[in-house]
Amino acid sequence: MIIMKRLFTIDDFMVALIAALGYGFGENIAYLLGWPQPACIAACFVLGIALEELISAIVFSKAVQKKPINRVITFVVIFLIVVTAQCISVRWMGVSMLAYIMEESAFVIGLPVIGFVINLLLRAYHIRKIRKLYGDGSEGFIFDVKKEDIEETNMQNRAITGEYDKDCAVKTRTGIFIGEKQKNVIRYLGIPYAKPPVGELRWKAPESLPSSENVFEAVNFGASAIQVEHSGVILKLHRQSEDCLYLNIFTGAKKTEAKKPVLVMFHHGDFTCGGSANPLLDGYNYAGSHPDVVFISFNYRLGIFGFIDFSTVPGGEAYPDALNLGLLDQIAALKWIKENIAAFGGDPKKISVIGFESGAASICMLTADKRVTGLFNKAFVFFGSPEMVYDTPDGSRILAENLLKETSTKTMDELVRLDTRSLKDASQKLWKDFCGPVCDGTCFPADLYHAYREGYASDIDFIIGIPSNETSVFRSFVGKKNYEVLISETMSEIKSSINGPIVDAVQEYIRTQADASAKLDTKSKLVEEWLALSIYRVAVSLSEGGSRVYVMYWDEKPVLEKLGSGSVDAVATLLGNSEALRMYGSVMNKDLSLILQTFLLKFIKGESMQLYTNEIKGVDALKWKAFPEDLTVSDGKIMCD
Repeated sequence: MIIMKRLFTIDDFMVALIAALGYGFGENIAYLLGWPQPACIAACFVLGIALEELISAIVFSKAVQKKPINRVITFVVIFLIVVTAQCISVRWMGVSMLAYIMEESAFVIGLPVIGFVINLLLRAYHIRKIRKLYGDGSEGFIFDVKKEDIEETNMQNRAITGEYDKDCAVKTRTGIFIGEKQKNVIRYLGIPYAKPPVGELRWKAPESLPSSENVFEAVNFGASAIQVEHSGVILKLHRQSEDCLYLNIFTGAKKTEAKKPVLVMFHHGDFTCGGSANPLLDGYNYAGSHPDVVFISFNYRLGIFGFIDFSTVPGGEAYPDALNLGLLDQIAALKWIKENIAAFGGDPKKISVIGFESGAASICMLTADKRVTGLFNKAFVFFGSPEMVYDTPDGSRILAENLLKETSTKTMDELVRLDTRSLKDASQKLWKDFCGPVCDGTCFPADLYHAYREGYASDIDFIIGIPSNETSVFRSFVGKKNYEVLISETMSEIKSSINGPIVDAVQEYIRTQADASAKLDTKSKLVEEWLALSIYRVAVSLSEGGSRVYVMYWDEKPVLEKLGSGSVDAVATLLGNSEALRMYGSVMNKDLSLILQTFLLKFIKGESMQLYTNEIKGVDALKWKAFPEDLTVSDGKIMCD
């Protein structure tokens, strides 16, 4: 089944028929009563619009649209009303309603067509601007950001000692935070969820904040984590600090009695870069479209500050948690959310998590950790699998050894005394040494697939996203030169993890490619398929362990082929961040965004994963079946097998 939004439907014509009667009778009855022309026109519009709203509410109601027989009955009744009205108008008023019906029908057809043409022109305009900035996309992501926007993003929150806006104030255990209202959304930005991991707390597990009655601004993003600054990473423009453990909350401004489900975003960035200040992950548009959901994003430690094994370094035994600090930060954020989200109108019993790339890989690890039991019950993971993390601490130990060499230090005491700048410079030089979590067999199971099959995550529902063109997105982030190095290293890892004749076959196939560019493309595709297979294995293992699993295959074509279409397009589409997506050289399909947002909303609310006809106007009934079936997004259409 292929689904795409139609410009107009038979339901629109049914509504138009009744609206036409309202316009016609309103004008002509007023005329027969001797009303002046302006009053006749007013009566025409008042009765027409009133009937249009009434019949639209009936025709597009769930009761009518979910059952075909109710839809047929409604259409028959409308037809009989129109025939009767025509007879009455001709016999008693000497006026035919057919002219009004024809005009209204032309309006039903014409207005969507005009809108469609305008959207096409706008899309063409945006694509032209993108091509002018990006060329063919071979240089990766280029951000044309205004200086004043950078300055605004880098502003910091302050403590408040005087008067403050009580309407935007929320009291939590760790303080009173004053957000900012923008239209129908209140934003609370830069709320700390753990003690700053600086000084003696560098490379230590996150510690809870003390209780506080102090009042703080919450209108600016907290600092991003110290990170590797690749050419296509936008947060190189944002202030960075070791003091980075902050979260952001977006919620509808209207107060409600019912507690809202909560959606928590885990940011992407290959565990070495990224953060919640990335405009792709901004929750404002999503909260504005879905004020009945509380949206949260947060930062966690990255690179050598978040994932490094010091066990072989003199004094390293005092830092046993350094191996997976970024994940421990994530757990700390979830615990803070669980404890405090009710104050923001959220339901602590209905927390869902969503992550892309390394954010998704993080969720994959956390779902196999008993420490997070009860912290969330639904997970959307896009392009994340156990293959993106270490299966032994060896690689992380090598990273620690290289860090000592790069900083000319020999002990942990010397490392801890280094300033942030020195460590950041070292991490920039060590970018090829992968920094990521480790399945050490102690804190996290050594074999995540086995843990899934054993039911470690059986109480969690999943959506698993598999992209078709993620490696090109990665190249756009890190640049062509770095990309070639990383692809070659990943291919070596793949070959070392497989056995038998297939290794020789892979090597021979690569060798036969005509030139270096073709060889790189072949390696990239093999890496892509290997990762896609590992993600599919996650879906299989979770399903075998008792989890309810839905799979989405993302095959949207990019505006510029060399920029790719994967996590960047998917996250912007799901959150409705069209302007941010244009910064990344692509254009969002708004109809597709509306459909996928509706499915995401149903998922986090625990509703049935299906759309009834015209639940979204112009979209036919669609059921997203559980794994092994899948939902495919391709060329602006949705296909469900």
